[in-house]
Amino acid sequence: MTVNRSFEDLVAEGAAVPTEGWDFSWFEGRASEARPSWGYARSAGERLADAEAALDIQTGGGEVLDFALSRAEPARPVLVAATEGWPPNVARATALLRPRGVVVVAAPDDAPLPFADEAFDLVLSRHPVRPHWEQIARVLRPGGTYFAQHVGPASVFELVEYFLGPQPARVRAGRDPERERAGAEAAGLEVVGLRAERLRMEFHDVGAVVHFLRKVVWMVPGFTVEAYEPRLRELHTRIRTRGPFVAHSTRHLFDLRKPVRR
Repeated sequence: MTVNRSFEDLVAEGAAVPTEGWDFSWFEGRASEARPSWGYARSAGERLADAEAALDIQTGGGEVLDFALSRAEPARPVLVAATEGWPPNVARATALLRPRGVVVVAAPDDAPLPFADEAFDLVLSRHPVRPHWEQIARVLRPGGTYFAQHVGPASVFELVEYFLGPQPARVRAGRDPERERAGAEAAGLEVVGLRAERLRMEFHDVGAVVHFLRKVVWMVPGFTVEAYEPRLRELHTRIRTRGPFVAHSTRHLFDLRKPVRR
């Protein structure tokens, strides 16, 4: 329980927790987020069970791919590769995924994918920074699938705007699923399915907010406790007196296909 702990104690704890990987178990009891109805990791496991060669783009610490592969067993692709651009996550993903026979490749998020044309019949990604549609289309075999969960527009912006103030309309409209659909189609991919949901989040103490903003660094760029201490103190008081800070995440699920040549 964190209800009676001091501001200093909560903030110090949130600032000390390691941020590598995409394991969010530390937040249990301190923050919550409703999950999309489609169950991405479980569904990705079903796709992996039918694939021959699969690629997971921007795998983070490899936790989601690891879970998806466990759901695919005993069936699994002959080849599974993953890319990641942040060095601490490359090391974490390699340690986690190597026992499953996954090749983890260090590759900057904005660089061309380091694989041959038409190398994979399944490409996965959970929360890519930005989808590089031409590269995805290039590495997919004809008839292959891109199956991914993306972050949507204005996700968790209640929290973002608490610290940064109102954001311009162009910023709020970023990651729009229809704009991404247009980009995918321009690269030659067919949209088999596109679903979107808005999901409730709750932060139960200021330490959880600190850890979240340290982990998801693009929310409040350059965030430090020192830079935002006055707002953090106000937030601590607000949570103590009014209950959890409520925000909403946005997610959309892409199911794309590379057409078969005629």
